[in-house]
Amino acid sequence: MMTQSKAGQIVWHDLFTSDRACSMAFYQHVANWTYEIERATDFAWGGGEKDFVLALSGDEAGAGLAETPPEQEDGWIAYIEVPDVDVAVKRVGTLGGEIVREPFEVPGVGRNALVRDPLGALAGISLSRHGFPVPRQQFGPEVYVNNGNDFPLAFYAGLFGWQVSHEQDTDCLALLGPAGNLVALQHAATWPTGSNAAWVPCIKVASASDACRAAEAKGARLASADLNETVQVQNPILCDLKGTPFTFGIE
Repeated sequence: MMTQSKAGQIVWHDLFTSDRACSMAFYQHVANWTYEIERATDFAWGGGEKDFVLALSGDEAGAGLAETPPEQEDGWIAYIEVPDVDVAVKRVGTLGGEIVREPFEVPGVGRNALVRDPLGALAGISLSRHGFPVPRQQFGPEVYVNNGNDFPLAFYAGLFGWQVSHEQDTDCLALLGPAGNLVALQHAATWPTGSNAAWVPCIKVASASDACRAAEAKGARLASADLNETVQVQNPILCDLKGTPFTFGIE
């Protein structure tokens, strides 16, 4: 069951991809991930028997890769821990968000739901029923991008107890969990006009510059965002071979 230390933390990432083998090879090359394949007898995304790939950094499992189901779009989803998924989902509409998928069981893992925040960013809500710790070795603070400077703080404060750091950087907004630890950053970038805001995973690597070069050599490209020079050097956002945005952080 959930421990208090997990409340308000990002506890898992799923990558939905139209070419799972391609995505696995890409992230193995750029992030040195290894994989374990689990056979789900009642797959949470479409039912039936399907393979689900666990992505590991060292001995830490913090992500899964799945072929994109018909009702879902390609991309990364970050899941944020709550004490009760059903109670949290009931508050989404009053906080200006939208329910994308009502609460559902993931056998042996927990209970999840999918929502969009008031600016359109997709996020998962999760109650863990497993012993995995918060994956701090595999992922750094999540990055929020938008086509303006707004961040829907009331939504994330109301659902997850997030707060803004008093030590704010001029280039980004630092977002803290209920225990005061850094959970996410709002990126000082201009996302394409007309696009929804988005959460971008920060994959931890030994050297961000080396990883960026390795990713670009494999066909990754800079995301179509207008970054200021300071942020671009520190935290560039890339798109993988399937066009899904991600960024690198230092281990």
